Amino acid sequence: MTAAVGTGQREARIKACAATLGFDPVGITRPGAATTYGAFEQWVARGFAGDMGYLSRGAARRRDAALAFPDTRSVVVVALNYGGKQPAGRVARYARGADYHDVMLERLEILHADVERECGREVPARAYVDTGPILERDLAQRAGLGWIGKNTNLINPERGSFFFLGALLLGVELEPDAPFEADRCGSCTRCLDACPTDAFVEPRVLDATKCISYLTIEHRGSIAPALRPLMGDLIYGCDICQDVCPWNHKFASDAPDPALAPRAENVNPDPRDLLALSEAQFRERFATSPITRARRRGLARNAAVALGNRADPADVPALAAALDDAEALVREHAAWALDRIGTPEARAALATRRGAP
Repeated sequence: MTAAVGTGQREARIKACAATLGFDPVGITRPGAATTYGAFEQWVARGFAGDMGYLSRGAARRRDAALAFPDTRSVVVVALNYGGKQPAGRVARYARGADYHDVMLERLEILHADVERECGREVPARAYVDTGPILERDLAQRAGLGWIGKNTNLINPERGSFFFLGALLLGVELEPDAPFEADRCGSCTRCLDACPTDAFVEPRVLDATKCISYLTIEHRGSIAPALRPLMGDLIYGCDICQDVCPWNHKFASDAPDPALAPRAENVNPDPRDLLALSEAQFRERFATSPITRARRRGLARNAAVALGNRADPADVPALAAALDDAEALVREHAAWALDRIGTPEARAALATRRGAP
């Protein structure tokens, strides 16, 4: 069971309001020194954040939620399920529907209004969903929502880990929940063993520069040739370290929150179609999707890698056309894919391109 909730009636009513908005589980904590800040600081220093420079900018503010929002007296931490038992696909489960930032921020604003009605006054507040200088998993563990697993995800013993986290920083004193202090990973290392790129340096330490999620989403440049074959046909994100977790086998939900329902075209899109998208087509297709994070050039790069790994001669025309892409990044990965396919047609396409003025 999760940690016991606070006994205050106000806290119970706030949690009930959060539940009506689809948040489950919900916990309350207070600002204070982040337990995991030292590990975060060391992680950044070791270069494991890769291109994610935003994590080091203002990193010191992550030491305490009150540094991000000085009025903070309490933090309501919420989770929103995104459906861990959907079939696996080329796109990570969390990114198949609407952008979760928009969904959760809108609901946290409603929850803020509920808090103000409950308190009978204006309450200073700030909502964060993956965007602010706070350590969400640290706050969630302190709020009793679960423990940080060996795969670095927060795991709830009754929900698994396929959920988003959000935090509502409030300028009102609320009774906190007991922190979740148990580590229930035990001796299990399935997540570490299953990672195709060996991105885990040790339990709870992820070298993001080798992680498929990072490579397909946050990384803006060329993907290291040694890593490309290990990515398979994944084109946006990766669920492998969660898929193998016993807690998800037992407790992950069959269906996501309705607002995050997957769009059929975003579950297993054909990499050839993605490679051919223009900038305008990309923006139109993914206008309200988290997939815009990768940008068109990044998604086309990923599609080229997936086609190279598929090694289907039928993909040669699509890759040959991509040799004329406006982006050098896409041209590079399309050439790699053609070389990997290696048929006479693929080699001819490469030779023609190399001989072009």
